[in-house]
Amino acid sequence: MSPRIKTLRKILNPPVIKGFKPYGNQSVSVAPEPVVILFEEYEALRLCDFDHYNHHESSVMMGVSRPTFTRIYASALRKIATAFVEGRQISIEGGKVYFDSDWYHCRKCGSFFNNPEREKEISRCPLCGDRHIATYDISLEDETPMRSAAKCICQECGYEQDFVAGQPCSRLICPQCKGKMYRKRRSTNI
Repeated sequence: MSPRIKTLRKILNPPVIKGFKPYGNQSVSVAPEPVVILFEEYEALRLCDFDHYNHHESSVMMGVSRPTFTRIYASALRKIATAFVEGRQISIEGGKVYFDSDWYHCRKCGSFFNNPEREKEISRCPLCGDRHIATYDISLEDETPMRSAAKCICQECGYEQDFVAGQPCSRLICPQCKGKMYRKRRSTNI
Protein backbone atom coordinates (compact mmCIF):
# COMPACT_ATOMS: atom_id res chain seq x y z
CA MET A 1 0.00 0.00 0.00
CA SER A 2 1.40 3.39 -0.97
CA PRO A 3 1.63 6.17 1.61
CA ARG A 4 -1.04 8.86 1.74
CA ILE A 5 -0.28 11.97 -0.32
CA LYS A 6 0.65 14.89 1.92
CA THR A 7 -1.35 18.02 1.09
CA LEU A 8 0.34 21.39 0.78
CA ARG A 9 0.20 23.59 3.86
CA LYS A 10 -0.48 27.31 3.33
CA ILE A 11 2.09 29.66 4.85
CA LEU A 12 1.46 33.41 5.08
CA ASN A 13 5.11 34.45 4.54
CA PRO A 14 8.52 32.84 4.88
CA PRO A 15 10.19 33.29 8.29
CA VAL A 16 12.31 36.42 8.72
CA ILE A 17 15.20 34.30 10.05
CA LYS A 18 16.75 30.97 9.03
CA GLY A 19 17.34 29.67 12.55
CA PHE A 20 18.94 30.17 15.95
CA LYS A 21 22.25 29.24 17.56
CA PRO A 22 22.82 28.66 21.27
CA TYR A 23 25.51 30.64 23.04
CA GLY A 24 27.42 30.19 26.29
CA ASN A 25 29.62 27.40 27.61
CA GLN A 26 29.56 24.27 25.54
CA SER A 27 30.35 21.06 27.39
CA VAL A 28 30.45 19.12 24.13
CA SER A 29 33.51 19.68 21.94
CA VAL A 30 31.71 18.73 18.72
CA ALA A 31 28.48 20.57 17.93
CA PRO A 32 25.56 18.14 17.41
CA GLU A 33 23.39 18.27 14.31
CA PRO A 34 20.87 21.14 14.23
CA VAL A 35 17.19 20.53 14.89
CA VAL A 36 15.24 21.21 11.68
CA ILE A 37 11.89 22.92 12.11
CA LEU A 38 9.79 22.74 8.94
CA PHE A 39 8.06 25.84 7.55
CA GLU A 40 4.65 24.41 8.47
CA GLU A 41 5.83 23.88 12.08
CA TYR A 42 7.10 27.46 12.20
CA GLU A 43 3.73 28.67 10.87
CA ALA A 44 1.85 26.62 13.50
CA LEU A 45 3.92 28.22 16.28
CA ARG A 46 3.43 31.68 14.80
CA LEU A 47 -0.34 31.30 14.50
CA CYS A 48 -0.90 29.81 17.99
CA ASP A 49 1.76 31.41 20.16
CA PHE A 50 2.41 34.74 18.44
CA ASP A 51 -0.94 35.61 16.82
CA HIS A 52 -2.99 33.79 19.55
CA TYR A 53 -5.33 31.85 17.26
CA ASN A 54 -6.80 28.58 18.53
CA HIS A 55 -6.07 25.28 16.77
CA HIS A 56 -9.28 25.32 14.75
CA GLU A 57 -8.75 28.85 13.42
CA SER A 58 -5.09 28.08 12.67
CA SER A 59 -5.94 24.86 10.83
CA VAL A 60 -8.38 26.74 8.58
CA MET A 61 -5.70 29.35 7.80
CA MET A 62 -3.16 26.64 6.90
CA GLY A 63 -5.64 24.60 4.87
CA VAL A 64 -5.31 21.40 6.95
CA SER A 65 -7.60 19.53 9.34
CA ARG A 66 -7.56 20.40 13.02
CA PRO A 67 -6.00 17.06 14.08
CA THR A 68 -3.28 17.51 11.45
CA PHE A 69 -2.61 21.02 12.70
CA THR A 70 -2.33 19.72 16.28
CA ARG A 71 0.24 17.10 15.17
CA ILE A 72 2.27 19.79 13.34
CA TYR A 73 2.17 22.06 16.40
CA ALA A 74 3.14 19.24 18.80
CA SER A 75 6.06 18.28 16.54
CA ALA A 76 7.32 21.88 16.58
CA LEU A 77 7.15 22.02 20.39
CA ARG A 78 9.05 18.71 20.72
CA LYS A 79 11.78 19.95 18.38
CA ILE A 80 12.19 23.25 20.23
CA ALA A 81 12.36 21.41 23.57
CA THR A 82 15.04 19.09 22.15
CA ALA A 83 17.07 22.05 20.90
CA PHE A 84 16.84 23.85 24.27
CA VAL A 85 17.64 20.84 26.44
CA GLU A 86 20.47 19.51 24.27
CA GLY A 87 21.86 22.96 23.36
CA ARG A 88 21.45 22.38 19.61
CA GLN A 89 20.99 24.86 16.79
CA ILE A 90 17.55 25.38 15.27
CA SER A 91 17.26 25.53 11.48
CA ILE A 92 13.99 26.56 9.80
CA GLU A 93 13.64 25.01 6.34
CA GLY A 94 11.74 22.60 4.13
CA GLY A 95 8.31 21.04 4.26
CA LYS A 96 5.55 20.69 1.70
CA VAL A 97 4.19 24.24 1.73
CA TYR A 98 3.13 27.10 -0.48
CA PHE A 99 3.20 30.77 0.42
CA ASP A 100 0.03 32.84 0.59
CA SER A 101 0.91 35.35 -2.09
CA ASP A 102 0.22 35.89 -5.76
CA TRP A 103 1.99 33.52 -8.16
CA TYR A 104 3.14 34.41 -11.68
CA HIS A 105 4.28 32.53 -14.76
CA CYS A 106 6.84 33.87 -17.24
CA ARG A 107 5.87 33.10 -20.81
CA LYS A 108 9.43 33.49 -22.08
CA CYS A 109 11.45 31.25 -19.73
CA GLY A 110 8.53 29.21 -18.29
CA SER A 111 9.44 29.88 -14.65
CA PHE A 112 6.93 30.22 -11.83
CA PHE A 113 7.49 32.75 -9.06
CA ASN A 114 5.58 34.47 -6.30
CA ASN A 115 5.43 37.91 -4.77
CA PRO A 116 5.87 37.72 -0.99
CA GLU A 117 6.29 41.51 -0.82
CA ARG A 118 2.71 42.55 -1.58
CA GLU A 119 3.58 46.26 -1.55
CA LYS A 120 5.77 45.89 -4.66
CA GLU A 121 4.09 45.31 -8.01
CA ILE A 122 5.54 42.59 -10.25
CA SER A 123 6.27 43.82 -13.78
CA ARG A 124 9.18 41.59 -14.85
CA CYS A 125 10.29 37.98 -14.47
CA PRO A 126 13.00 37.84 -11.76
CA LEU A 127 14.85 35.14 -13.73
CA CYS A 128 15.00 36.49 -17.29
CA GLY A 129 13.65 40.06 -16.88
CA ASP A 130 10.95 39.61 -19.54
CA ARG A 131 7.70 41.60 -19.22
CA HIS A 132 5.46 38.83 -20.65
CA ILE A 133 4.20 37.39 -17.37
CA ALA A 134 0.79 36.07 -16.38
CA THR A 135 -0.92 35.54 -13.05
CA TYR A 136 -1.08 31.91 -12.05
CA ASP A 137 -3.88 30.31 -10.04
CA ILE A 138 -2.97 26.93 -8.54
CA SER A 139 -6.67 26.10 -8.14
CA LEU A 140 -6.94 26.01 -11.94
CA GLU A 141 -4.03 23.55 -12.18
CA ASP A 142 -4.84 20.11 -13.53
CA GLU A 143 -4.02 17.99 -10.48
CA THR A 144 -4.83 14.59 -12.00
CA PRO A 145 -2.03 13.61 -14.41
CA MET A 146 -4.05 10.69 -15.86
CA ARG A 147 -6.63 12.98 -17.48
CA SER A 148 -6.43 13.18 -21.26
CA ALA A 149 -6.96 16.96 -21.20
CA ALA A 150 -3.43 17.51 -19.82
CA LYS A 151 -0.99 18.71 -22.50
CA CYS A 152 2.72 19.36 -22.92
CA ILE A 153 3.50 22.52 -24.91
CA CYS A 154 6.69 23.81 -26.54
CA GLN A 155 8.00 27.13 -25.18
CA GLU A 156 9.38 28.13 -28.57
CA CYS A 157 6.85 27.19 -31.28
CA GLY A 158 3.69 26.32 -29.31
CA TYR A 159 3.53 22.66 -30.45
CA GLU A 160 1.26 20.60 -28.15
CA GLN A 161 1.10 16.91 -27.36
CA ASP A 162 -0.81 14.82 -24.81
CA PHE A 163 0.72 14.46 -21.36
CA VAL A 164 1.78 10.90 -20.49
CA ALA A 165 1.65 9.95 -16.79
CA GLY A 166 5.12 9.31 -15.39
CA GLN A 167 6.83 11.28 -18.15
CA PRO A 168 7.35 14.91 -17.06
CA CYS A 169 6.87 17.48 -19.81
CA SER A 170 10.09 19.23 -18.75
CA ARG A 171 12.09 16.20 -19.94
CA LEU A 172 10.56 16.26 -23.43
CA ILE A 173 12.02 17.89 -26.53
CA CYS A 174 9.75 19.40 -29.19
CA PRO A 175 9.78 17.23 -32.34
CA GLN A 176 9.34 20.33 -34.55
CA CYS A 177 11.86 22.88 -33.27
CA LYS A 178 13.83 20.90 -30.63
CA GLY A 179 12.74 23.42 -27.95
CA LYS A 180 11.97 22.65 -24.31
CA MET A 181 8.47 21.43 -23.47
CA TYR A 182 6.48 22.28 -20.31
CA ARG A 183 3.11 21.42 -18.80
CA LYS A 184 0.31 23.56 -20.21
CA ARG A 185 -1.22 25.68 -17.46
CA ARG A 186 -4.26 27.91 -17.39
CA SER A 187 -3.38 31.54 -16.69
CA THR A 188 -4.65 35.05 -17.20
CA ASN A 189 -2.79 38.07 -18.53
CA ILE A 190 -1.62 40.83 -16.23
